[in-house]
Amino acid sequence: MAVKPYLSALIPVYNEEENLPALGEEVSSALNALGKPYEVILVDDGSKDRSWEELLKLTKKHPHFKTVRLGRNAGQTAAMLAGIQHASGDLIVCLDADMQNDARDVPKLIAKLEEGYDCVSGWRKDRQDRFLDRKLPSMIANGFISRVTGVRLHDYGCTLKLYKAEYLKPLRLYGEMHRFVPALAGFLGARVAEVPVNHRARTRGVSKYGISRTFKVLLDLMTVKFMDSYLGKPIYLFGGGECSWGFSAWRSVSTRCTRSSIWASSSRTSPSSRSPSSACSSASRWCSSAYWPRSSSGSTTTSRTCDRTSSARPRASSRARFFFPDGLTIC
Repeated sequence: MAVKPYLSALIPVYNEEENLPALGEEVSSALNALGKPYEVILVDDGSKDRSWEELLKLTKKHPHFKTVRLGRNAGQTAAMLAGIQHASGDLIVCLDADMQNDARDVPKLIAKLEEGYDCVSGWRKDRQDRFLDRKLPSMIANGFISRVTGVRLHDYGCTLKLYKAEYLKPLRLYGEMHRFVPALAGFLGARVAEVPVNHRARTRGVSKYGISRTFKVLLDLMTVKFMDSYLGKPIYLFGGGECSWGFSAWRSVSTRCTRSSIWASSSRTSPSSRSPSSACSSASRWCSSAYWPRSSSGSTTTSRTCDRTSSARPRASSRARFFFPDGLTIC
């Protein structure tokens, strides 16, 4: 009977035939040191070189290795989604196939996760890439993404990330959204942490990334922001500010009118009954029921809590279920 793996290592591959033999040895050595059952899922994203042949050699040499092959080059996000669907471990760690990520950092990510986190992202603190066309655009993008999503990380672009499978499996990923997975998990209530990891310069093969991806990332960031703020109330996108201002003005006027009527009526009774506290408490109860949906038992639903070290903002569970369905599809 097959043992359920504790960890699934997911590695998208595209034209990396020169790196795959060394990659297999490093990953196998690092994960064997954990002393727990694991699997390695290598997803061939329509490679045009001999990557598929090298992957088949790895599966014969290492019994824990599995391969998935896409019919065409669909991109890193689609390759990761295919691997996620085939993963069966309680934890899922993602790595690049270009040997720039260090598989020996995986135990460090697991140790951080066991402190009580749900997602641990790698931070290439000493990144071994060119500054002008790689590091500088990445620094600007990371700051912008952190500000928009509210999940603050130094390095969204680092592929080396560890997740609990329960937060990764329900997600629908497309476009270039693989880099936003920590933010999406944060919207679900995951506690997100970040640890510095080793980063190495590429020694074999050609980089598949360029400055042209920046525009795609910005478009996907707009999608992520919509999913967070407007998917449950899409019409607010066209008038959210005005609606909020109008509601605040109406509430202010109505409260003042209520207070005035209470004072007027109390002047005909006794001075001790002139407090408007009853009207204010009634308004507070109305506002509470308007902003937070109620569960089937009638109590107001609350979001998951997370400590101040987590960058994830709490969300009500009903909203999370609304815009993160359970079903997944591969395009």
